[in-house]
Amino acid sequence: MKHLRQIILDTETTGFYHDRDDRLIEFAGLEMIDRRLTGNYLHLYVHPERDIPEEAAKVHGITLEQLEGKPKFAEVGQQIADFISGAELVIHNAPFDVGFLNAEFRRAGLPKVEELTAGVVDTLAMARAMYPGQKNSLDALCARLEVDRSKRVFHGALIDCELLSEVYLGMTRSQFSLADQFAEEESADGAPAAAAAPAERPAYLKIIAADTAETAAHEAYLDELDKKAEGGSVWRKAP
Repeated sequence: MKHLRQIILDTETTGFYHDRDDRLIEFAGLEMIDRRLTGNYLHLYVHPERDIPEEAAKVHGITLEQLEGKPKFAEVGQQIADFISGAELVIHNAPFDVGFLNAEFRRAGLPKVEELTAGVVDTLAMARAMYPGQKNSLDALCARLEVDRSKRVFHGALIDCELLSEVYLGMTRSQFSLADQFAEEESADGAPAAAAAPAERPAYLKIIAADTAETAAHEAYLDELDKKAEGGSVWRKAP
């Protein structure tokens, strides 16, 4: 049986535009196999070889001073490519992160995300389909699915991955529970398990009639209904 390997992935960057001069400054990926976190992860800070605007630093809390001495992407690109290779990526707003990764991979002479991985799941697109017209940011989804955000101060890549793993599992739980149920119902040779035989009905049904006191109480109750209902209650009318 082939096991499903997924990487819950997030990045932080110097800005919004991978096709201009913005760069990746943080990468985080959590490995999940068959919907269980394995404890294997990759978390890297990367020197962007440029400044970090104050507006971006206010979002993720990372300054250029903190990245002094950190490797450039060219030094860690292969490590990232190896980590995500063959896996399905789970990303919130995937076009953003994939766009930055592909731009960095191109500079480093490495294959594109689409060539390295088994596909990408965009949880933002998934959420918009599941909750149309509602807020579907990671914060909003955490609140909706009751995921604890108490440790999240800045939008750091690693903590966002931890939150996204719980959000993803919450959004797909019913889908995979049904699949797991079907799998469990298959026999060892792969054939569907036989449906359980219906319980055998008894040859006769025992009828217990109401006694005198119960019949009198029932009639008294119907008398009260007759008083309240115009034209009498329907219970005493012939069908």
